[in-house]
Amino acid sequence: MTRTTDGPTATGIRLDAPAPGWAIDADVVVVGSGVAGLTAALRCTAAGLATVVVTKARLDAGSTRWAQGGIAAALGEGDTPQQHLDDTLVAGVGLCDENAVRTLVTGGPDALRRLIATGARFDTDESGEISLTREGGHHRRRIAHAGGDATGAEISRALVEAVREQAVRTIENALVLDLLRDEDGRTAGITLHVMGEGQHDGVGAVRAPAVVLATGGMGQVFSATTNPAVSTGDGVALALRAGAEISDLEFVQFHPTVLFLGADSEGQQPLVSEAVRGEGAHLVDASGTRFMLGQHELAELAPRDIVAKAITRQMQLHGTENMYLDARHFGAQMWEQRFPTILAACRAHGIDPVTEPIPIAPAAHYASGGVRTDLRGRTTVPGLYACGEVACTGVHGANRLASNSLLEGLVFAERIAADIAEGGHARVAAAEAAVPAEDAPVCPLLAPEARIQIQRAMTNGAGVLRSADSLAEAAARLEAIRAGADGFDERKAAEPGVEAWETTNLLLVARVLVAAAAAREETRGCHWREDRPDRDDQDWQRHLVVRVTPDRTLDLRRTDSADFPPTVSPTVSDAPREP
Repeated sequence: MTRTTDGPTATGIRLDAPAPGWAIDADVVVVGSGVAGLTAALRCTAAGLATVVVTKARLDAGSTRWAQGGIAAALGEGDTPQQHLDDTLVAGVGLCDENAVRTLVTGGPDALRRLIATGARFDTDESGEISLTREGGHHRRRIAHAGGDATGAEISRALVEAVREQAVRTIENALVLDLLRDEDGRTAGITLHVMGEGQHDGVGAVRAPAVVLATGGMGQVFSATTNPAVSTGDGVALALRAGAEISDLEFVQFHPTVLFLGADSEGQQPLVSEAVRGEGAHLVDASGTRFMLGQHELAELAPRDIVAKAITRQMQLHGTENMYLDARHFGAQMWEQRFPTILAACRAHGIDPVTEPIPIAPAAHYASGGVRTDLRGRTTVPGLYACGEVACTGVHGANRLASNSLLEGLVFAERIAADIAEGGHARVAAAEAAVPAEDAPVCPLLAPEARIQIQRAMTNGAGVLRSADSLAEAAARLEAIRAGADGFDERKAAEPGVEAWETTNLLLVARVLVAAAAAREETRGCHWREDRPDRDDQDWQRHLVVRVTPDRTLDLRRTDSADFPPTVSPTVSDAPREP
């Protein structure tokens, strides 16, 4: 694929929702309140831009607060950005964009220092230096953490306080619906629905010439996930309906060590951070035998895809539904001081890791793919930006390196704010924004009860283990669910509402994920095809790019190389810039 995108082909597709009953104007609207969204909002505000933050629940209720392990940066003695880059490229299995990774690792240390200056407090050693640990795929201690295993909660606390101190306008309890466009097809804001306790009631609009998607992940597309209930792929779905390109959505990282609560457990599951293995915990089977020795030079600290596959193989070999993580040798004091959150979660479920191994199994954790961006966070839709887990910057490739996600959110959010402040898009009068035309194609809504059907189809057919047959079955089940929505009699169609909108978003994201996974006929990173067990660089060291056509079919193409095509006209320089 060699084409460039001077401007998107607008699909005209929108969710079935009432017309906006109220509107506010801004220079920038940021959708999401995790590390990426709040960092972008603070930097835009500091640049003098009228900024509005829209978030689906409370400001502190997104995925960031659940991040346990930490944030990776080359801060330790003897460590360098080049070493961090090398580890990231290895984990990404040939699909990382090296320029994006270099931007991440060189800008990371200073971005972390600015986060500390914002008020985030990280754990320190006796000399006052930031304490660093290791996680899977890292050859150095470079993971900064806070509160032992509560890094995300501390980062969220600091950023939320800063947003409130700066009096950034926020709209909480609001589900983003669709993108607004002006007459030239540029971004002109968003529509949203404010629930119960928000500042406005019902459907409204924030009119702005720049929209930053920072909506987090899509883990709720699977039955069991580490993601919170709000992670329903809303940002990716909005971008698809707006005509934006999505890339690498088949690369869903399944965290190897999630607390196993039973085969029938669904929804958000407690995470057992990779940092536990970083401090010396062992993966064992029911007999206590370590099974990672000899499988990788880093044993339990191998990249996550390798560990998740090894655990799954052992489960198959032994005919069991879980393996175990043994950290009894830590002792009570270390558990209480270093991993208090995990200790409490385990004990709440009747497991004491001080005296017994922790039952674990892989669960959906992180989307390495998403809305395709360049090094400034620009998507293929003019004026629409994306950062954090919703974005595909090229940093993660086929498998995210542990603790690079918080850093990516920081670094690329700052770059987005710099681009907006420097006039990276035309500033227009927000009041001239056009609301969606009444005769625009409407995406039929799914009944909320279809959500569990989608999740089970995805878990069974597109989970850790995939094959042509399993993916075809998943695709067929999803198509049947979609046909049910398309075939509804108007009198029986699902009523517009949060649960119906979320379920409809999940279906769209699931369709793209399955289509990409079926097209990629190889095993690479966290995409594991049982029927195609080998990595195929000749044909598949490429990216898959997907967009939705106006008739709601999927246009899926493979790039000509491992390099991403430009998101904008090649006359605009995409050379890395300091924020």
